[in-house]
Amino acid sequence: MELIVTARSKTQEDPEYTGLNGHGLHASVEITGGTGSAQQPFQAHVQLTNLNSTPWSGVIHVELPFAKADPRFFLPAFMYGRNRGEAPQNVPNEFPRLREGQPARPSSSWWMVRSDRLSHPAALVHDTGKVYGLCASPYFIYREGEKIQWKPGLEGEFLQYGGFTCSLAKGTVGYTLGYENAPLLFIKSRLVKERAPLEENCFELAASESVAFMLDLYDYKAESELGINAALEDVYSRYHQPPRPGSDLRTAAADLSKAIYQYAWLPEDRSYTTFVYEDKETGGYRYNKIISISWTNGLTVATPMLMAALRLGDEPMRGQALSCIEHIIGNSLNPASGLPYEAYQDGKWSIHGWWFDGMRTPGHSAYLCGQALFYIMKAYEYEKRLNHVIHEDWVDFVRKILPVLERSRNSDGEYPTILSERTGAGLEYDSFSGTWIMAAIAYYSWLTGNRSHLDSLKRSERHYYETYVKRMECYGSPLDADKAVDSEGILAYIRAVRYLHALTGDELYLDHMRDALAYEFTFKFAYNSPVKVPPLSTVGWSSSGGSVTSVANPHIHPMSSSVVDELYYYVKQREVPYVKQRMLDTVGWGCQTYNRYDREFDHGLTGWMSERFCHSEGLVTETYNDGSPASTWFCLMPWASGSIIEGLVGDYWEADSE
Repeated sequence: MELIVTARSKTQEDPEYTGLNGHGLHASVEITGGTGSAQQPFQAHVQLTNLNSTPWSGVIHVELPFAKADPRFFLPAFMYGRNRGEAPQNVPNEFPRLREGQPARPSSSWWMVRSDRLSHPAALVHDTGKVYGLCASPYFIYREGEKIQWKPGLEGEFLQYGGFTCSLAKGTVGYTLGYENAPLLFIKSRLVKERAPLEENCFELAASESVAFMLDLYDYKAESELGINAALEDVYSRYHQPPRPGSDLRTAAADLSKAIYQYAWLPEDRSYTTFVYEDKETGGYRYNKIISISWTNGLTVATPMLMAALRLGDEPMRGQALSCIEHIIGNSLNPASGLPYEAYQDGKWSIHGWWFDGMRTPGHSAYLCGQALFYIMKAYEYEKRLNHVIHEDWVDFVRKILPVLERSRNSDGEYPTILSERTGAGLEYDSFSGTWIMAAIAYYSWLTGNRSHLDSLKRSERHYYETYVKRMECYGSPLDADKAVDSEGILAYIRAVRYLHALTGDELYLDHMRDALAYEFTFKFAYNSPVKVPPLSTVGWSSSGGSVTSVANPHIHPMSSSVVDELYYYVKQREVPYVKQRMLDTVGWGCQTYNRYDREFDHGLTGWMSERFCHSEGLVTETYNDGSPASTWFCLMPWASGSIIEGLVGDYWEADSE
């Protein structure tokens, strides 16, 4: 296979990459084995030599070209297809998009990014019925005075990250020694920096120095974009590390839930706060009362708290969670639309949540409505199963709302992302967030034995699978991400196909569940990225098992921990070691990502955790009091803790006891 090797010197004014001869560098490439398949990629041995009598510093770019027709690129957790570069981009939240030509920001026909922005060290593309791509170590280390690529089990001093690239213009994917974040660096969706000069991101070669490294090269047939997952499973097998040891499952569940119970409850609002901050002036706590029925607090906290209370035998905790659930069921319904209002402030219910001014269309949110109904049903199931208490009014609440949501489906079988506040009609589509409605209906059908929705569920599932999941491009779930590709919506789809399989026994839904899990795994870190910013750097925090939220907000957050039960359900049906190990990574990550003792993460008390973990220095926005950078937010966020709790105290709790 042909490789193109170019370089950019630290001292050159022109930012273009040019041939090695002009830099006094030489490269030799030897294919030493492999077939190009997902399981046996070609192994390319590359040796670079500085022929100069002086040191050379810059970035070296190795590209793999392919026969370009209509490529869809996959750099896990960074680029999916073209990151919707085909869609209108005049939106307030920016994220990297691929477009032909010389498009305006935030689109480009090429991207370069530091390796730790990717969950797996690989750049892949699907085109002309094949998968092409490369995999290489995400960083270099010093070992016995030599620069070598890191791999699991290899000890040495961290030297430097590499990078990965993709070019729609040239038809290449690439790997770099040194790195650039170019043409833009996305710190978060509303904080973007221009291409920086080459400084600490350079790779250095002393006079006459040589460095050798390996690339794994893929070239195999694949009917659809799903074909990339075979290569990513191979990459995982090469670079996987488990998370650092954390608390045991029961200790973690108790720590997290007791912290929410003690510090995050707002009795006058019968809800959990979204943020708890330490107030250094008073020695007490400050609260951010962004109250909603789900997604950031509400039922996404109350239901996991109820589950934890039932597992731990904590009646006061149960009573607190019940108060929140019953407050929502008893007061949130909008009589005009027949849907629940999503936001609550100063005693009033409305659609005007914190996300409202970022929406294109005002109305009820399918994400929040569907998610709320799902969590009501989950609370109902656990109260009935573990406490032998039946809340029939909860089921009635859900039963009355489902027909409104069913009527909103369009002719494709897709549920809307926004529904009318006045009538409940669908107003805006082209979004994956409606899968929360599908998940709620599937769960209700399984829980009650009511199969009247089954045919419509099957039609909707087929649409979501063919349109989004099969193309490995699920977008439009969180309302604050402007329909960027994300990992949140797939969590609803995974739940939906779980219950469709439980309802029907049809193996098709396990097949689709496997594909959906593979998509989620593309956001889930395979190895422990060396973080260089405290507190994550000082506590030894692990990225492995944590999932990146979206290509617009690319920090690691804990929402994906909420589907541990679905992972467990799948491995009970099909004993797949790879999926089982991913499940164990997820559990292990959750048990080490919170304060196991007071101020472990330089803030808060035992059981506190936030949602934002900056695995890459290019994401850091928080600071310590002295102005130095910090790699996490300093607050307690109950929805984040709730995601971990839900994964620990569900069905997997019983498996862990065996």
